[in-house]
Amino acid sequence: MSTPVLDKVEAESAASPYITVTMRIRRFNPEISAESVWQDFLVEMDPKERVLDALHKIKWEQDGTLTFRRSCAHGICGSDAMRINGKNRLACKTLIKDLNPEKPILVEAIKGLTVLKDLVVDMEPFFQAYRDVMPFLVTKGNEPTRERLQSDVDRARFDDTTKCILCAACTSSCPVFWNDGQYFGPAAIVNAHRFIFDSRDEAGEQRLEILNDRDGVWRCRTTFNCTDACPRGIEVTKAIQEVKRALITRRF
Repeated sequence: MSTPVLDKVEAESAASPYITVTMRIRRFNPEISAESVWQDFLVEMDPKERVLDALHKIKWEQDGTLTFRRSCAHGICGSDAMRINGKNRLACKTLIKDLNPEKPILVEAIKGLTVLKDLVVDMEPFFQAYRDVMPFLVTKGNEPTRERLQSDVDRARFDDTTKCILCAACTSSCPVFWNDGQYFGPAAIVNAHRFIFDSRDEAGEQRLEILNDRDGVWRCRTTFNCTDACPRGIEVTKAIQEVKRALITRRF
């Protein structure tokens, strides 16, 4: 006959939402070795928690040397983009339960950018391409005395590309970028699109000429990897095609 104490323990065990998850992380420390290695960590997780939560538990409770970027933890800053089970995702937006936690969850740095340590990559080439396309409003004449008004129709023309959070998930999913780091990449083109099609801007032609370069928009092979990888749901491939069309027709 079972005792009330045992019954209580068994009931609590049955009600526990936690499961043991294997986090298989690709580690790299240039001070130790020139080669990266995979390392497994067992973590007690609620399936409704995120991959970022698992990384926090590992760093705070098991191995303080684990290195990764994160800031807002709510899908706005874009700093925690990484490859999770072979796909570019934001760790803060990816739930454990959506990754088949019965198998090891593979986590590694995004591709195409130099890995500095563990899950941290050198973002400077990515941001340089972003700066090169002039991601800011350019106007001529005197400073206006009132705000620059814009119709809803004109605003809708580039609304989708205003959603970019510069996480690099799209650019680092692009096979062309993997093979040639000189390519501007999808994110830079998306941010150029945002201003090329802004009716208040006066530097569209200049941006188009920048993207008409041999490392510009014509390098895109339309594989749709970028669109699939975007955590904000931006139609990246569509934006790139619209920039190509604007280069041909000079209408934007």
